[in-house]
Amino acid sequence: MRKLRVTAVSYLNTKPLLYGLLQSPIAQQIELKLDIPSICAKRLKEGDAGLGLVPVAIIPELDTSHLISDYCIGTVGAVKTVALYSERPLEEVKELYLDHHSRTSVELTKLLLHGHWKVSPKLIPASDGYIETLGGDRAGLVIGDRTIGLEERFPYVYDLGEAWLQYTGLPFVFAAWVSNRPLEPEFVEAFNRAMQQGIAHIPELMYLLPSPHPNFDLEEYFTRFISYELDARKRKALARFLEAVGPRAPVGLAH
Repeated sequence: MRKLRVTAVSYLNTKPLLYGLLQSPIAQQIELKLDIPSICAKRLKEGDAGLGLVPVAIIPELDTSHLISDYCIGTVGAVKTVALYSERPLEEVKELYLDHHSRTSVELTKLLLHGHWKVSPKLIPASDGYIETLGGDRAGLVIGDRTIGLEERFPYVYDLGEAWLQYTGLPFVFAAWVSNRPLEPEFVEAFNRAMQQGIAHIPELMYLLPSPHPNFDLEEYFTRFISYELDARKRKALARFLEAVGPRAPVGLAH
């Protein structure tokens, strides 16, 4: 039997889901490769993978998309690791560098700049090393593990999950398990069980993962800032976000 190629984000917040996946019998049915969000999205879009934990902004670009799991990388309010970092208040920022690792966070930033914060700095695609250049009236969107510890350097931190909740009253979904073709119901059921088990074992993961920063509480991050269940409110939030960035919604997403 040919294994299903699976691509997944390599960030800290995916570890509980990946742990559940790799500890389950379903691990024998897949070929897993980890990467940054933008590369995961590229692999799924080009057909190099059949299933991916990918930034949700890629969904409108897929010819066919299926939400195949009841789990995601989401948040209800502050997410802690997706934010704008600045030395000045946002209204004084003239240039905003956009992290190239994730299209979802870039699109969310654009929506919030226009609709919530009502400011219009010059938007500049970022490249490697851009974080070190930030300062003065030059701010940056930073996502993932690279954000850890940055709040000690920048006095102004604008958390995108928190801002989205203030703007819409809804949670947010940053990444979801999306396939580019229908998958067998038995596989999806087993996949969901694996996700559930991974989340249930978060206390054990505390012993397996080193803390990325002295002031970073792993358990608090996994249980307070990241919300893994793709429930009805998150599906509603995802539909609203996708309506703003593109017309094509995935199979399995109710508006």
